[in-house]
Amino acid sequence: MYTWDFSVLWEYRWLFLQGLGLTVSFTVAIIIGGMVIGLLAAMGLLSRFAPIRALALMFTEIFRCTPVLVQLIWFYYALPILAGIEMTPISASLFALSCYGGAFFAEIIRGGIISIDPGQHEAGRALGMTPALTMRRIILPQAMRRMIPALMNQSIMQFKNTSLVSVLAVPDLVYQGQMVAHDSFRPLETYTAVAIAYFVILFPLTVIVRYREKKFGVSK
Repeated sequence: MYTWDFSVLWEYRWLFLQGLGLTVSFTVAIIIGGMVIGLLAAMGLLSRFAPIRALALMFTEIFRCTPVLVQLIWFYYALPILAGIEMTPISASLFALSCYGGAFFAEIIRGGIISIDPGQHEAGRALGMTPALTMRRIILPQAMRRMIPALMNQSIMQFKNTSLVSVLAVPDLVYQGQMVAHDSFRPLETYTAVAIAYFVILFPLTVIVRYREKKFGVSK
């Protein structure tokens, strides 16, 4: 029978902390980047101009319909060859995961906007507002409240997606866990500790999302 021994991991605590710090900061960056990209793509999907709608639709469908792991590898190995630019593992990962998340954020934002009564647009016009001003001051504030649970769910998915950047040797929590497992010869304890770290961070967030969904359902 296997004898568990987590005490050996204490020696590697700083590696775990460094990996966790990078994972959290990386998650914040790709969530912010993804929301900015998602907002722009959502506006494109709702544009009156067919070419803009087509480009936005192509963007969202490409990133939603291809595996994120394939996107990471493509951005790191293929994009530099095609575009003639240099991509570090971190920059490639940031770009790929921001675009991937942006495609899903775009659909969430688009859905939130079209859920608002069309009369709100007419009210903005009646007040002499431009379409952009109506969107910013009337539509988006109302839509944002409805989008919060879905945006938080997607943000949680983004946090979990960061575990894939280890394939590009980005020193996140999973990558550091791999190094510890190889050095300590304790893979069961190491990967269990990594899983626990993810759970400790994500479980409170899922509880908050569930609470927000129930609150929205009651208020609605």
